[in-house]
Amino acid sequence: MRAAILQEIGKVSIMDVPKPSPERGEALIKITTAGVCHTDLHVVMGEWMELPTPRPLGHEGIGIVEELGPDSGSDIKVGDRVILGLGGTGGYWCGTCEYCLSGEAMYCPERRPIFGIFSEYISVWAQSLVKIPDELSDNEVSLACGGLTAYRAIKKLESLKISPGKNIAIIGAAGGLGHYGVQIAKSFGYKVIGVDKGAEKLEIVKNLGADYAIDANEVGKFVEKELGGVQASIVFAANISAYNVGIKLLKVGGTLIGVGLPPFSEGSMSLTPFEVIMRNLHITGSLTGTIEDMRELVQLAVEGKVKTHIGRTANLSEINDVFEEMSKGKFVGRAIINNLMK
Repeated sequence: MRAAILQEIGKVSIMDVPKPSPERGEALIKITTAGVCHTDLHVVMGEWMELPTPRPLGHEGIGIVEELGPDSGSDIKVGDRVILGLGGTGGYWCGTCEYCLSGEAMYCPERRPIFGIFSEYISVWAQSLVKIPDELSDNEVSLACGGLTAYRAIKKLESLKISPGKNIAIIGAAGGLGHYGVQIAKSFGYKVIGVDKGAEKLEIVKNLGADYAIDANEVGKFVEKELGGVQASIVFAANISAYNVGIKLLKVGGTLIGVGLPPFSEGSMSLTPFEVIMRNLHITGSLTGTIEDMRELVQLAVEGKVKTHIGRTANLSEINDVFEEMSKGKFVGRAIINNLMK
């Protein structure tokens, strides 16, 4: 079968590799559509850490269950159409540790991420799969990570006692994560200040339903004058400057939720202990969601409340072009691979 393999940092090759067979507890999935996440680009470029190579790539997918291994332990059946990605962590979680039992399986010490969806087939832990209805288009494949990550971050507001109706800023609102964040936050009832750069992106943010779409260079003055600060800033953009914008927008007692992961080379965000104390700021992070979150998000998408903005479609053979365009910001929204055979 064909698969995209990271041979060394910065070099991805399309190769013929053996078709996997499902082991105990696994399901073999024939991939129909794969999503290209910015995380994949970070891995390819070694911007967070250098992982062992060669390694398969890709962690967002929609496909059909072709075969089940022994003791699959789920209600998934052969022929089911499923979405697979980072529910919990996608590859495995123990289900018995303090994190799994508290609904945060993404922090399970035994978690295993998914790699290898940029291929014709993948064998994965069957319990990580979510069955999806025919009404959900393959074009919604990036719900598997981008959408799920945004959903969890917005859902976290409730546990932080930031109730619907409050002002929240979505930083990077037109991006691959942020455009989901705007839609999900509106569906939850928040007042959304969508922050991004450039007229094209701000038009997208308006069309997503944000209450305000403001350029990052102007948002500080606007928020201070019109709103007196926001209760929460959720930073989906993967750069330090976005975090600094998010901090500045917070009112006294406000909360910064970090989601986007900038390269280590960008350094640290600008925040002193004095500022944290005097402004009573709260800082937290949000990783990804759970299987139950994934089911809830799929339902929102089926109801038409969340829709993926696709900026690039490609064949598998074009994966390096997609990564290059993504690194240069040549498209807005998500990229998907809708033909694994070419």
